[in-house]
Amino acid sequence: MEGIFIFFSKKTRNRLRLQIIFYTFAAELRKTNTMKATEQALQQLERAIRKIAEKYPSTMDATQLTDIHIRVTQETGELMAFDDDDQEITRCVVEQWIDNKEDNFYEQITTTLRRAIEHQKKLVDEMSILKPYSFVLENDDKENEAELYVVDDNTVIIDTELMADLDKDLDEFFKKLLKN
Repeated sequence: MEGIFIFFSKKTRNRLRLQIIFYTFAAELRKTNTMKATEQALQQLERAIRKIAEKYPSTMDATQLTDIHIRVTQETGELMAFDDDDQEITRCVVEQWIDNKEDNFYEQITTTLRRAIEHQKKLVDEMSILKPYSFVLENDDKENEAELYVVDDNTVIIDTELMADLDKDLDEFFKKLLKN
């Protein structure tokens, strides 16, 4: 691998090494920290997102100011979507989530929900809601667990799971890599 880097300046070589380490580490982190969503679960989530988008069709003028609150009950696997006034928009049951007893349940489903929203990005971005608005994951006690997606022309959300303790994890990974 070192032979590839000899054509670059020292500064560029160091950047390339760090990027390789970062992407490798990020891939490993995603494997260990996320629940593997079944195809059925993804379809259920995407259908729920489409129902939310139908409530705010892109053909209408954006007149409402609201966020979309996605409330998930861990015991029942029920997902409900609400506006800021706590008016229910839609609901569904994600069978894979029923009776999930994991302590980090909400952390695990965050990535799955973000992926489902990303698959419906065009619909979500064109909803007739005044920008900026966001999709927020809440637990069944209405407590904010994660910001899933922000619709705004200038804002990007980076997965906080990926960024948590990144320095320590990268140092440990780099040490292991150098030992081999």
